Amino acid sequence: MIVQDEFDNQASDQEEFEEYVDYLADVAAPEIEIDSVPDDLGELYRVWNGSQLLGTFYHNLEGKWVTQPCNSDKRHCCDTSDSALLLIVAVNGLLVADVA
Repeated sequence: MIVQDEFDNQASDQEEFEEYVDYLADVAAPEIEIDSVPDDLGELYRVWNGSQLLGTFYHNLEGKWVTQPCNSDKRHCCDTSDSALLLIVAVNGLLVADVA
């Protein structure tokens, strides 16, 4: 009987784990959009999640991409525009792990 009870507990734990993984797979990734507006030194790119502005980034004269997340006073320099975008999304806590 003890062996059967342990087997039932393991099966139940496995079922709960699979339900949790299914739940995580159903979590929708944020709808990130990027637009741009003209600035004195070029284009200022704005990163949006729906109607919420997450931050901005631009290409400076030294060739770096400078980010300004909305919830931070710090400006970060990145080597690529993709890195700048990822940094803004990460600072806002919107990274979604791919569980599939």
